[in-house]
Amino acid sequence: MDYILVIVVAYFLGSIPFGFVLTKIFLKKDIRDIGSGNIGATNALRTGNKAVGFSTLILDVVKAVIPIIFIKYNFPEYIYIAALSVFLGHVFPIWLKFKGGKGVATYLGILFSMNIFFGIVFITSWLIVFFISKFSSLSSLIATLSIPIFIFFFNNQGNIIFFLIMFVLIFYTHRENIKRLKNKEETKTKIY
Repeated sequence: MDYILVIVVAYFLGSIPFGFVLTKIFLKKDIRDIGSGNIGATNALRTGNKAVGFSTLILDVVKAVIPIIFIKYNFPEYIYIAALSVFLGHVFPIWLKFKGGKGVATYLGILFSMNIFFGIVFITSWLIVFFISKFSSLSSLIATLSIPIFIFFFNNQGNIIFFLIMFVLIFYTHRENIKRLKNKEETKTKIY
């Protein structure tokens, strides 16, 4: 019974669509009509309002941190199921007909909650790739792949299967970006 409660609570916390909510409240716009139509932080930045963009990023991270930290210290045996539920809540939110974000910020919150070094590896990889390419999508894909690689070579504390599954899921959510990258049609992102 406990694991069902964990799944439900984590999913509903993950499904809070902060990009959609903040854009509606502060800009009186529907983020789904802007840029890529995605509700995540990268598209929130495309609204032209950096405060909305960065607030979306922070809140999408925090909504993963809260349940994962709680589970980590109270029900550690459920941490991977909670992490997956939070992530799936963000990607497939019930409130928006299961059309959500790509999960990168929420995944970052999961990483920092599980192991601070995983979060640092992710951010470092993301920034290096972004500095070189200016593509948020490419940075996210390579940073996500960096985690199972890091675990394989340097850290036996992580469940490499879980992080490989997360890479596959983020690869899936970025499938349109991957097509655009291949066709040299992907939009570069400005974060400053």
